[in-house]
Amino acid sequence: MRGAVLYGPRDVRFEQRDEPKIMKPTDAVIRIAATCVCGSDLWPYRGLQPVPAPTPFGHEYCGVVEEVGSAVRLVKPGQFVVGSFFASDNTCPNCKAGYQTSCQNRELVGGAQAGRLRVPLADGTLVATPGMPPEDLVPSLLAASDVLGTGWFAADAANVSPGKTVVVVGDGAVGLLGVLSARQMGAERIIAMSRHERRQTLARQFGASDIVTERGDEGVKRIKEMTGGIGADSVLECVGTQEAMMQAIRSARPGGYVSYVGVPHGVKLDGAEVFFAHVRLHGGPAPVRRYLPHLIDLIWNRKINPGKVFDLTLPLDQVAEGYRAMDERRAIKTLLRPQEAA
Repeated sequence: MRGAVLYGPRDVRFEQRDEPKIMKPTDAVIRIAATCVCGSDLWPYRGLQPVPAPTPFGHEYCGVVEEVGSAVRLVKPGQFVVGSFFASDNTCPNCKAGYQTSCQNRELVGGAQAGRLRVPLADGTLVATPGMPPEDLVPSLLAASDVLGTGWFAADAANVSPGKTVVVVGDGAVGLLGVLSARQMGAERIIAMSRHERRQTLARQFGASDIVTERGDEGVKRIKEMTGGIGADSVLECVGTQEAMMQAIRSARPGGYVSYVGVPHGVKLDGAEVFFAHVRLHGGPAPVRRYLPHLIDLIWNRKINPGKVFDLTLPLDQVAEGYRAMDERRAIKTLLRPQEAA
């Protein structure tokens, strides 16, 4: 089997890897129908997060179950499934509370940019679709694996509800699907912060009512102007930088909610400022598994089309170009098709 391996900054290679096998009775092996490059993959790709050794990459996936371990009961060979980037048993206290990414037995699922993938804790991680999906639904089902689930968590954690004013900081795939999620949850006004025309267009298609191009303090000032000097009810931070986090906190009204789902890099909070901001903060790695059944249902019944976030589709053997296109902002998100699944 061949798959993507990151060797170092901007050095992604498509090379021979070991075929995945059942290693534990709770494992499953799936044939990948589609995978993709995540915005969080760009941190190590750019050298901003160390990669100590050549590492198989990719954590977003959907496909067909080929084999299951002897202890797997809920997932069957032949089913089309969607899974999350953290494997979870879905039975521990943290899972039952809806935080499967903090499962007491969690395992990171990696190496999905390949033709096949071993998924640990299959019964608690994988969710089957009602049947074999039509081809046009596969991109949206893939989006549910991470970016849609993360955008949905961002809106949920920020207490988005009917009639509220929502600000989304970040115009990558997660931010754009945060807009979609906020619209689904009934937000009255959704302000997307973006400087890029193509992303602004997609944000409006997903439900944004306003676009703000300013950033940092100027962005905060513009939000305050648009909300009568008060700030937004809910702010979704979907980037992970210091500027984005502070922009989010300062854009929220007193008593408002700020969610943060961008993987943080160099983010530090001033205790006194947070104290006097009077905002509620909630975030972390999105518990995608909590939302997968509902998201799959919405996609299956064509109520939402998050797959529109993929604006570049490549065969998997061109994965290096997929990374380059996102790194250079020529693409919002790259979908990759293994040749045997094309």
